[in-house]
Amino acid sequence: MSNRRKFLKSSAIGTLGALLFPKITSAKMDKNNPNSDNGFPMTISTWRHGMPANEEAMEVLTNNGKAIDAVEAGVRIPEADPESMSVGLGGLPDREGKVTLDACIMDETGNCGSVSFLQHIKHPISVARKVMDKTPHVMLSGIGALQFALENGFKKENLLTKKAEKRWREWLKESEYKPIINIENHDTIGLLALDKNGDISGACTTSGLSWKMHGRVGDSPVIGAGMFVDNEVGGACATGVGEAVLKTLGSFLVVELMRQGATPQEACEEAIARIVKNQNYKDMQIGYLAINKKGEHGAFAVHPGFNYALHQNGSNILLDSESHTKK
Repeated sequence: MSNRRKFLKSSAIGTLGALLFPKITSAKMDKNNPNSDNGFPMTISTWRHGMPANEEAMEVLTNNGKAIDAVEAGVRIPEADPESMSVGLGGLPDREGKVTLDACIMDETGNCGSVSFLQHIKHPISVARKVMDKTPHVMLSGIGALQFALENGFKKENLLTKKAEKRWREWLKESEYKPIINIENHDTIGLLALDKNGDISGACTTSGLSWKMHGRVGDSPVIGAGMFVDNEVGGACATGVGEAVLKTLGSFLVVELMRQGATPQEACEEAIARIVKNQNYKDMQIGYLAINKKGEHGAFAVHPGFNYALHQNGSNILLDSESHTKK
C-alpha cells in the first residue's frame, strides 16, 4: 500500500509539472543544425553602433573563427570609438565626471568573465575575457579590476574626452537626473554570435547611464541580466535602463523561455511583458535581442525606437524592433 501511495504521489507531481511547464520536455534542440546553410554564421547586436561591430565579428567567423573571439573583437570597435560616447573611450561620465565601465563575456561552454566599475581601461570586454581565461572568478570590480588589467598589460589612460567633459559640465548647471528614452542609442552594445560549428557566445559592454551616482553598476556586467548564453538553447542580451533588467534577470529569462519552447521573438516579448506588468515603464526603454541554435532571432522593446544590427546570409542590415507601446 505504501508503494502504491508513493507511485500515486510521484505520478501526481509529474502530471502537475507537465501542466505547469508543458513546453519544457519538448524543447530539445536539433544538434544537426538543419538551417546551417542559411542561418549561420551570424551576428546580432544592439543599436546603430552594432553595424561596424558586426562587420568585425563576421570577419572572424568567416575565417573559421570561434564565436567567443568574434564577439570580443566586435564590441572592441565601439569601445575604441570616442564618438559613441557610451562605450569605452569617450563614454559619458557619472555625476562626478568619472568614466566607469562595465562588461561581460560568455562562451559556448558556460565559461564567463566580467568587470564592473572599471576606470581608465579602454577595452573592458578584453579585461573580462582575461578574467574568464586566467582566473577562477567570474567578476572583478573597481580598483581590483583595474589592478588586474594593469598586471595583464592593459594601458591606463584618460577616457574622458573633451566632448564628453563638455556634456558633463552642461549637465552640472541643472544636475537633473532623468534618463531619456532611446538615449541608449548611444549606450550599451550587446553582441551575440553563432559560428560555423553552431556554437553561441555573447558579449556586453557599456559606460552605463550618464550622470549616474558614482559607484552605480547596471545590468551589463551581470551574467544573466545584461547577457546570457546556453549553448543547448540560445543566447540573449539587453539594453536600456539596467535596473529594470536586473529586477527580472532579463537575458536569463529570455533563454529559459526558449528552453521551454518559445521562439526567440516570443521569448523577448514575454520578457518585456514581465517588466511592463511589474514596473513603471512609461519613462524608460528596455530592449532585448535573442538567437537560437537554428540562427533564428528575436527583438522586442518597451517603446518604439530600439534598432539593432543583423549580419546574416552575407548582408549586414539595421532593423527596427517591434515594441510594447506603439508610435
